[in-house]
Amino acid sequence: MANVQKRPSGQWRARYRDAQGQEHSRHFERKLTAQRWLDEVTTAVVTGAYVDPNAGKQTFREYGEHWRSIQVHRPATVAYTETMLRRHAYPALGETSLSKLQPSQIQAWVKTMSATLQPSTVGTVHGVVSGILRAAVRDRRIVGNPCEGTKLPKTHRVQVAPLSMDEVRALTEAMPDRYQALVSLAAGTGMRQGECLGLTVDRVDFLRRELRVDRQLVTPQKGFPTFGPPKTAASVRTIPLPQMVVASLAAHLQQYPTDELVFTTNVGLPIRRPVFSRVWRPACDRAGLPKDRTFHDLRHFYASLLIRHGESVKTVQSRLGHASAAETLDTYSHLWPDSDDRTRKAVDAAFSLADSLRTADS
Repeated sequence: MANVQKRPSGQWRARYRDAQGQEHSRHFERKLTAQRWLDEVTTAVVTGAYVDPNAGKQTFREYGEHWRSIQVHRPATVAYTETMLRRHAYPALGETSLSKLQPSQIQAWVKTMSATLQPSTVGTVHGVVSGILRAAVRDRRIVGNPCEGTKLPKTHRVQVAPLSMDEVRALTEAMPDRYQALVSLAAGTGMRQGECLGLTVDRVDFLRRELRVDRQLVTPQKGFPTFGPPKTAASVRTIPLPQMVVASLAAHLQQYPTDELVFTTNVGLPIRRPVFSRVWRPACDRAGLPKDRTFHDLRHFYASLLIRHGESVKTVQSRLGHASAAETLDTYSHLWPDSDDRTRKAVDAAFSLADSLRTADS
């Protein structure tokens, strides 16, 4: 049943029944407007594009938590997604009904975030929210995704500025004894923080001087830290250990013997990232490092050493566990010797050789 009738009040009521037989109605001032709306709704019902007006009453937080519970994500992604939503999305959008979310509200939210967050972080959070709303569209909760068309802040890639050898040494000395080998490990292997914190004794081969990376320590907001897969499939790798790292790890294990995790807290527990940050920041201050230096800078330091000593792009990619050589070049291309200088030297060398041969012939 679908019809338009004039009410005693003078308004026009448009009525229809959905596929489940439930009746819906709306009132309009003009018959033409009522009929147009009714035609659109009935067409949507026939074509399968119909969305129940009541389906979008669920709040974004409620639907977002349901969405999170059914995703097939790695543990690290689960923790990261939960953090991004809790810190940046739910405070602004969480209590708004799905059907009431508007593109203008999303745009205003993005602008507010841009005042305090890096453009890349804003883009990541927006991407998570957009993914949730795309799922809501597929579930027939809302007609369209209000995140579509959002203007995001431009991301400007900042060139990596590696730590110097003196800075790494100063940082190592500024660390408490229990964590000095952790700095040496990261600087001498380029391992990510989760990979370092999840290193166990059985993954280190002291005789062959190599180390196997096939997991990382995941520290969720709630619950006990657990092992999870590395960042990508390419992150599973074997890294040759320089003698400096071998000696540092051996000395650490002699002072803090263990058969499991190489690095733990003072009470023998796995090291959570927030806990380690309370060690890292004071050590950086004592070493005189800028406040924006992070544990990841040790990974950049390792990459810069490989590049400085002539390692190829593929070797650097393999050691760091990058998914592709393009990722390695995007991050470190400015650290390789300048191609213009190599071109000049190549041409000069060719002409010098030609001049020498001509002189010898004469």
